[in-house]
Formats: sequence, structure tokens, C-alpha cells
Amino acid sequence: MLHELRRPPAGTSPSTRRQESRRPLARRAVLLSSVLAVAAVLLIVVSCAVGAVAVAPAQAAQIVVGHLVPGMPWMSDGSLTMLQDQAVWQFRLPRVLLAGLAGAGLALAGALMQVTVRNPLAEPYILGVSSGASVGAVLVIVLGSAAVGGLSLNVAAFVGALVACGCVAALARKDGTLSPTRMILSGVALGSLFSAITSYLTISTDAQNVVSVLFFLLGSVSAATMTSLVGPAVALVVGCVVAAAFSRSLNALLTGDESAASLGVDATRLRGGLLVVASLLTGTVVSVAGGIGFVGLVVPHVARIVVGSDHRRMLPVTVLGGAVFLMAADLLARTVAAPTEIPLGILTAFVGAPFFLWLMRRDGAERAGFGR
Repeated sequence: MLHELRRPPAGTSPSTRRQESRRPLARRAVLLSSVLAVAAVLLIVVSCAVGAVAVAPAQAAQIVVGHLVPGMPWMSDGSLTMLQDQAVWQFRLPRVLLAGLAGAGLALAGALMQVTVRNPLAEPYILGVSSGASVGAVLVIVLGSAAVGGLSLNVAAFVGALVACGCVAALARKDGTLSPTRMILSGVALGSLFSAITSYLTISTDAQNVVSVLFFLLGSVSAATMTSLVGPAVALVVGCVVAAAFSRSLNALLTGDESAASLGVDATRLRGGLLVVASLLTGTVVSVAGGIGFVGLVVPHVARIVVGSDHRRMLPVTVLGGAVFLMAADLLARTVAAPTEIPLGILTAFVGAPFFLWLMRRDGAERAGFGR
């Protein structure tokens, strides 16, 4: 009798039952997004407080609020020193904000690439896009902007990412469509080629540039300034607007080109636009934070496992999750082995690779595309 009581009414349509089954996931997505947003704020406060100069979390929050809202009394009553103000506002706050923007951008780029090629292994690092962006950035560092037609480092990194993405798409094309297997193989091969070019540029440059180039390639936000936040912030806003506008089309693209076409979605044009947006996100992040792997691979998978594959729910969780993940990683990078700083790329690989393998062993990982 209990089974009969739980059975949906006879007149309930299949679409109504599907909507009812999605409601718990929608509520979970809202709750998780709220938790991640609060965690991001807490990480900003904690990161601004931790460092060589002693600053309490409450003082760090006061300094940030004092700069954003003029006329706060604690900014002039002598309770905060100039050294504390400089440490928080000029060094720690830009650093944690850049880590958040970089994590959100890479996670979003990974999610867009995965739906573009319908392959759970797609992400900027594996598909060679990060390596292409690194070539553009290192060319500017080693040879100067004149070597790339006067392009700035940010623009050169974006062009490198776009070229890599175009090469992968061209090599992976089969019978007018993108083959997921060829996409991965082409990305791995081109990534190795771009890495070889970067290595040659590194060993051929002056000795004083080698350390800075290597540290850049391993990923770091230690040189962050308020100005360096502009590029990643603009790219992230563009990426979020595009993803939100085409979230239903992204869901249709997951079902295959024929099904997407029956729903009025031009799969070829949509894929091209998504690849450009992903290249923009990757190029801007690499230009200011270097090469950081596994963020775009692990975070979207976790989001799909927790809140489902509907991009209207998954993408907000992915963006916030990527920001929180990299902010936490940067906090660990500068505190675990202090005063030595661990490059972000090394730390994300140590955390991301085992976590990725652990996800593959779980039953819920099938929903994210593992084991297919």
C-alpha cells in the first residue's frame, strides 16, 4: 500500500513527472551556489589576513570596506597602520581576486569545451589551448612584443589560444563533424608541440629570464595588481553572458547534432562561438596567471555529479566552484611551505589528479560522462 501511495497519480503527464524530479536538483543548485558564494567571501577575508604582516580578519574586512566606502572612521582613527593597509589592499586583495577570476574562467572554459565536443575529457590544458596561449605569452616575454606584431601579452596569449583551438578543431574534423576521439588526440599532440616550442624559447633566452618564464608556466598570481584584474573580469563576464544566453542550446547540443537541429540549434555555428569564448577565457587567464591545469577538468565534473547536467543549474555552480577552488589553492600555495611559495599549477595537479581518479571510481561519476 505504501508503494501505491508513492506512485504518481494516473493523470500525471511524463513532462510533469520530469519537472517534479528536477525540483530537488534545482533547490540543491541554489543552496550550493549560496554556500559557494559565502565560502568565496570568507576566503577573500582570510586570504587578506594571512601573511607576513599581521592583520586580523576583522581588520582585513575593515580595510577592504574602508577603500570601497569612503569616510569610514577606522581608516583615520589610527587603529590600522599604513603597512597593514598596503599589505591588504595592494597585495593580498588583488591576489585572491585574480585567483578567483582565474579559477572561474578556467572552470567555465572547461565546461564549454566539454559540451562543445561532447567529451568529458575536454578542457583547456588537455586540448592544448593552454599550451597555445603560453606560447603567445612567452613569445612576448622572451622576444618582446615586436616579435608578434606589437601585440600585448594578453592579446598574444588570446591569439595563441585561438590558433591552438582552431588547429585542434581542423585536425579533429571528420566528415564535416568534430570527432571527440580525434579532438583529444589532436589536443595532446599539439599540446606537446606547443610545449616544445615554449621549452626552446625558454632555453634560448637570457639566464635572468628563465626563472620568471618557468614560474609563469607553472602558474602563479603573486604579481597580481588591480589593473591585471580587468582582462579576466571582462572575459568572465562575456563568457557568463554567452553561457546564460545559450544554456538551453547547450543542453540540446548534448543530445547530438541531429536532435539539436530538430530543436532549431545550429550546432556548427554554436560550436564555433563556444570555442572562441573558451579561447578568450583561457588566453586572458594564462596571460596573467600562467598555466594552471585540472581546474577546467575537475570542477565541471563535480558540478554535474552534484546538480545534474542541465547547464542552467550546472554553470553557476561551476563558475563559483572554480573560483573557490583556486582561491583555496592559492591560500595553500603561499602558506603550506612558507616563506617558499608553491606554484599554483603544481598544487592543482597534486590535488586535481588524485581527486579526478577518485571520482572515476564512484557510481555518481557515470552521470558526468566517466566510464562511457
